[in-house]
Amino acid sequence: MQKVHSDATSALDGVLFDGMTIMAGGFGLCGIPEFLIAAIKKSGVKGLTVVSNNAGVDGFGLGQLLETRQIKKMISSYVGENKLFAQQYLSGELELEFNPQGTLAERIRAGGAGIPAFFTKTGYGTLVAEGKDIRVFDGESYVMERGLVADLSIVKAWKGDKEGNLIYRMTARNFNPMMATAGKVTVAEVEELVEIGDLDPDHIHTPGIFVQRIIEGKGYEKRIEQRTTRKKD
Repeated sequence: MQKVHSDATSALDGVLFDGMTIMAGGFGLCGIPEFLIAAIKKSGVKGLTVVSNNAGVDGFGLGQLLETRQIKKMISSYVGENKLFAQQYLSGELELEFNPQGTLAERIRAGGAGIPAFFTKTGYGTLVAEGKDIRVFDGESYVMERGLVADLSIVKAWKGDKEGNLIYRMTARNFNPMMATAGKVTVAEVEELVEIGDLDPDHIHTPGIFVQRIIEGKGYEKRIEQRTTRKKD
């Protein structure tokens, strides 16, 4: 199977459909699949449920899909950098399923591992636990959380080879690797695409078996959410 595609649009050809669930990798604006998000916006697909730690910022990252009203529901942990997100949620236009960050990460990991549900202490006795199964183990109460699987996972890596093996750098490793395993189809974009055999096997974070399509991106913006500098004396 030919995994390498020339651009994001061709890599997503035949994959997108209205009402689908998409996992989008990244942590803040670090390690987000910029070109794949832009291609989803261009496609016009709508009614999306998006699983992502955060929702980008106004006008960038997933914020672009909020501007075009393509996202119906977000399953997230932190959304505080996006004013449009807040407006749409408070007006009832956007559905939101909040998750403690560790719980979200484990739900994704569980989905990728074929685990339908697990129990965690996190959230017990709070709004997070409302309507969920509660079990007692060794005298402690736990909340049952469901694993997450997506129709499509879009991830961003530092390096990848033509078989889809991926290496991430630093903060980009927070959500991308687990999301790559939890998509029925996974499309990756990388900063540098190399030949098969060029990556040290010991350095590979995502084996190519999890990746169906891959593109090489050029000219990443790599924005910073908030830049704080010390005033000069």
